[in-house]
Amino acid sequence: MEFAGKVALVTGAGAGNGEAIAERLYADGALLVLVSRRLETVQAVGERIDPQGERVLALEADVRDPEAMEHAVTLAVERFGKLDLAVNNAGVTGPAGVSVQDIELDAWREVIETDLTGVFYSMKYEIPAMLDNGAGAIVNISSANGLVGLAGMGAYTAAKHAIIGLTRSAALELAESNVRVCAVAPGYVATPRIMESGAEVTNWMASQHPMKRLASREEVAELVAYLLSERAAFMTGSVHSIDGGYTAQ
Repeated sequence: MEFAGKVALVTGAGAGNGEAIAERLYADGALLVLVSRRLETVQAVGERIDPQGERVLALEADVRDPEAMEHAVTLAVERFGKLDLAVNNAGVTGPAGVSVQDIELDAWREVIETDLTGVFYSMKYEIPAMLDNGAGAIVNISSANGLVGLAGMGAYTAAKHAIIGLTRSAALELAESNVRVCAVAPGYVATPRIMESGAEVTNWMASQHPMKRLASREEVAELVAYLLSERAAFMTGSVHSIDGGYTAQ
């Protein structure tokens, strides 16, 4: 129960990695604020892991909306008294197999505003709450493709690279404040959405990793939990791959 008494906010918590991260933090005692642009998804997660509703607050907030994220952090502090931890996980992949010159402008804006600007808006309001609390830890979810190029997914690749830069800048700014900021860079993960893509797609994804399999959501959640914990107290500004060797190639 290393997170007992700690308040953690997770964006994109209604499915995929965000759901698994929420489960992991709850299992270790955290008080959770689950954020999604679709309220019903985080309500379902909250009701499943905490039927009594004592340790989970489900909120509808679009990370692309700064006022919504400011309000989400305000509600978190009002409900639980503080904010200790945050996982900025919400994101979209956008179009695949599309060259840079052919990306539709609306598609570009959707990916950048969700994956990058959404992380910025989240941090903009999470950080002051943590500074008020005197301590905190943030994990931003980038991607293995935030460390290497990926043809045909220029918007996603650009956003995930930029998350790493934002993470490092914030970590340096906060280095003496007892607030840490790290990033996690997963490879392909066996989320329900990916597994619904069919064997041909998932087999191809697995083949891209030297270990020849997908990551489990639980493996990603375990890494995130470690970085949020006091076990990682001397870690900030760092980027942690969990990609089966993908970026080592």
